[in-house]
Amino acid sequence: MPRLTSLALAALSLVAPALAACDYGTHLNPRSEGAVPISTFGYTALDGPLNWHGLNATANALCATGKHQSPINIDSSIQRIEGRSVEFVVDAYPYGAEFENLGTTVEVPVNGTLWADGKMYKLAQFHFHSTSEHRVEQEYFPMETHFVFSAPDKSTAVVSFLIELGLPDPLLTAVFASVGMISTPGSATTTGPLVFAPLEAHLKAHPIFTYSGSLTTPPCSEGVTWYISSKPLQIDETTYHRVKDVIKFNSRYTQNTLGEANLLQHAASLLK
Repeated sequence: MPRLTSLALAALSLVAPALAACDYGTHLNPRSEGAVPISTFGYTALDGPLNWHGLNATANALCATGKHQSPINIDSSIQRIEGRSVEFVVDAYPYGAEFENLGTTVEVPVNGTLWADGKMYKLAQFHFHSTSEHRVEQEYFPMETHFVFSAPDKSTAVVSFLIELGLPDPLLTAVFASVGMISTPGSATTTGPLVFAPLEAHLKAHPIFTYSGSLTTPPCSEGVTWYISSKPLQIDETTYHRVKDVIKFNSRYTQNTLGEANLLQHAASLLK
């Protein structure tokens, strides 16, 4: 295989910013009308997290240089707050909601609000990762879901739930009832009826881990406030495998301790 020339490398750095990332639908990446967009990044080889910076060296600079990157390993150094200290509300969708395959995840655009730390955020969508992106005391979970919010001051917050294998969860069962119909990136269908009251109660009933980190997809923007429920949800094994058949593996590797050198930048320094 011929070596990439400097011109080819420069062209790679001019690739358009990643579409359909975890911030899709927020002020950072507004939702477009028409066809479901397909992500311009991935999780394997040169499309993967080790080269997100290389896909667009300007837009994705923080993927390789940021010192407050997500996901992280959650340990005793991470702040815990009471679940009732935030107000998390998602509209019900008795006839189902749109369900999209963005290529790197499956996503449900829904409306809702988050009141946290004296600020109100509007919900853009929720989506899924497998395996979980965050770890708790080094432990991975089979899945993780992110509810992505945006505030009028252009700040971003994410409410996250880790997901373990266990009993069927009515909400997750309804979300994934038609997941087999969107196995092709860019396709869309409708979920089953969605009622979020039990999920809202779940978040309120358990402590929440919170920290300031980043998006877990390009452009890896920092200043994202994370609220992660300390009590995982459950999903039955049959549904879990149906989801994995569609989204495959879509988890960014665990980042360095908050405030310390970016792992990619550290690795590059060792090669000098």
